[in-house]
Amino acid sequence: MKPVLSKHPLALLAAALLPIAADSAPPSADPARFAPCLAELKSDALARGVSGAAYERLTANLVPDMKVLELLDYQPEFRTAIWDYLSGLVDDERVADGRAMQAQWAGVLAEVASRYRVDPATVVAVWGVESNFGRNFGQRPLLTSLSTLSCYGRRQAYFRGEFFDALKIVDSGDVGAEQLNGSWAGAFGHTQFMPSTFLRLAVDFDGDGRRDLVGSVPDALASTANFLKKAGWREGETWGYEVSLPAGFDTSGAGRRNKQPLASWSARGVTRIDGSPLTGEGGAGLMLPAGPKGPAFLVFRNFDAIYGYNAAESYALAIAHLSDRLKGGAPFATPWPTDDPGLSRVERRELQSLLIARGHAIGNVDGMLGDASRAAIRIEQQRLGHTVDGRAGQKLLKALQEGNP
Repeated sequence: MKPVLSKHPLALLAAALLPIAADSAPPSADPARFAPCLAELKSDALARGVSGAAYERLTANLVPDMKVLELLDYQPEFRTAIWDYLSGLVDDERVADGRAMQAQWAGVLAEVASRYRVDPATVVAVWGVESNFGRNFGQRPLLTSLSTLSCYGRRQAYFRGEFFDALKIVDSGDVGAEQLNGSWAGAFGHTQFMPSTFLRLAVDFDGDGRRDLVGSVPDALASTANFLKKAGWREGETWGYEVSLPAGFDTSGAGRRNKQPLASWSARGVTRIDGSPLTGEGGAGLMLPAGPKGPAFLVFRNFDAIYGYNAAESYALAIAHLSDRLKGGAPFATPWPTDDPGLSRVERRELQSLLIARGHAIGNVDGMLGDASRAAIRIEQQRLGHTVDGRAGQKLLKALQEGNP
């Protein structure tokens, strides 16, 4: 992922993950260094607007969580095949849940759309991808994670800024320290803002005097719309759509950033996936997330606004596609270039049940394929003569459904 853009710093764990020369050599992860480090950081925190009393109170009982250091380089947006990434994020279950959330919060979403000019489906799609509509906030205490990352590992300068901003959020009374739990990198709430983004863009939409992305769905939805608006979202315009490329099409000019007039793409034989002419405002870039043999998309300025939320094209495509599905759109017409497609969450839960039935102790059936599930998958792959990689795909599920010995 990319460093924070000066025009709109991102609410991302993404921004934390590119090396900067000054941070590239991680110091020894000695827990004994933690207390002295926090003492050294106090002056910087005060310079960033944290009160001395708040700093002392909120750091007094912190202890480092060294496990977060192991996660610095883990980003599924980049490490997972696009068909696996999207199969769990945009499935029938999430579409149904999203439509239910749209109905439940229709009044708030209408007010949000009126104020920020971002359509309800796009806002709800961000909510669904980021926290599964408030079901998965993340369980790591932010002050613990961010203080640890401020004292150990690479990108300490970045995480110190987020740590100080998290302290300001708690000190302001917007969100209590006990509620400030989230991802290992510091994203929190219904739509997973980083602390710096919270301070810039979070809004009090329910009028209770607090900007609360944890306990207030209206605040979270409005803050997300505010983010997209500030990132350049244009009301009434499409993010893009799937297209058909003619045989022998030269894809050397593909790329989200390489936007060309629609007339140029049309002249080269590109059409919408149903064969109809291209439509849209402004230039569009040709995106081939799985290469020339997979689905192709023309993406416009609104796709870039979604991309700004978390700088990964697969992530932006998940939100864009989910928003279309919430509006009644169909799945992509072009299949992914694989003979072993990914699993929906329903299918992942079925796979886990089958693994348990075969005697594997993998814990709860929750659709979350963690280390225990992947270890069991490797055992079954070896038994079945499949490639042993710990990946859950249709081939393995079918083999276990058929009870292959």
